[in-house]
Amino acid sequence: MTEDADAADLAERVREGDLRLYELEEHADAATAAAARRELLAAETAADLDAIGSYTFDAADAEANIENMVGAAQVPMGVVGPVPVDGEAASGDEYLPLATTEGALVASVNRGCAAIRAGGGATARVLKNAMTRAPVFRVRDVGEASEVASWVRANVPALREAAEATTSHGELRDVTPYVVGDNVFLRFAYDTKDAMGMNMATIATEEACEVVEAETPASLVALSGNLCSDKKPAAVNSVEGRGRTVAADVIIPAETVESVLKTTPDAIAEANTRKNLVGSAKAGSLGFNAHAANTVAAAFLATGQDAAQVVEGSNAITTADVREVETEDGTGEALYASITLASLEVGTVGGGTKLPTQAEALDVLGVRGGGDPAGSNADALAEVIATGALAGELSLLGALASSHLASAHAELGR
Repeated sequence: MTEDADAADLAERVREGDLRLYELEEHADAATAAAARRELLAAETAADLDAIGSYTFDAADAEANIENMVGAAQVPMGVVGPVPVDGEAASGDEYLPLATTEGALVASVNRGCAAIRAGGGATARVLKNAMTRAPVFRVRDVGEASEVASWVRANVPALREAAEATTSHGELRDVTPYVVGDNVFLRFAYDTKDAMGMNMATIATEEACEVVEAETPASLVALSGNLCSDKKPAAVNSVEGRGRTVAADVIIPAETVESVLKTTPDAIAEANTRKNLVGSAKAGSLGFNAHAANTVAAAFLATGQDAAQVVEGSNAITTADVREVETEDGTGEALYASITLASLEVGTVGGGTKLPTQAEALDVLGVRGGGDPAGSNADALAEVIATGALAGELSLLGALASSHLASAHAELGR
């Protein structure tokens, strides 16, 4: 029987109620199971799924990433750069792949990269690395809550031993208790090396929770109590960070600002203050930036990151001011600009990074797989994404300051 016939037979068995959609891989290889689901959907919805069914990777390679697979979503991918990055992990001229459906985004970020390049390059650093998981426990009253919190503070080494027994890579850095009435939250923070590390942190924390329950009156209610905080806007991530806290900055001479961004350092600094700082504060925003999520999302899609964590990745502050710098003719004005992303959750191993397209994008950056030393590849990825986000901020602020935003979209037909 051919693959098409096998797929048709499986689709018919689903229609008859003999099989469920999620059971198809038990009766056929992954590609045939996906074809059967497409056939079923096409028959029931009259949709043409030829494009969804055209993909370059082996369906079996995606079994760890997707359930009820029908095919693949193809997102156009562009590239920006080269942009010089002076980082602790990334060093030299870097290209950043970006996958997006938003016209003008890649062109805008690339213009920012040109400004950074003409200004001599950006400096980038990972300031903190701590993937978190925060279980919530039930206690009798605040007296017990205080007892549990005190025990945890005094016994982090015991919790570390239990947590690290579950992984050969992760390291427990700290455990911070938070008490709300008869609730005790414990925010575990891990160095997960080159993995984004959410699964690693979850498994390790579960083991540590057994120690807490055995040694204190606390009873575990949920392994995640939302104080982590994963995939939700949260002030705790703004303050304490999650994943990589990473910053990038640049000093660009006034003449470069004028020639590349078509405006002045003063105009960009004013636009940033009034828009990104005052406007964001009035809005009650956790992100004080122009559009950092644009670059973060496009980089995440290109390199196989968890796209939902763009929520945390957009948690960034952009600053800009005018400085006096030394020039060949004495002193002159320059634009200082920075972006600090409090909670950029990235990895170069595991998850979607193993898929062929995403792995190739990581190869463009030279950070595919585990780094030497461990964690250096994910650090480099974070530094380059931060630099790309800074480029995006510069370009949009320049367009706003020069009143070119609408005309740029119109020119590019977006």
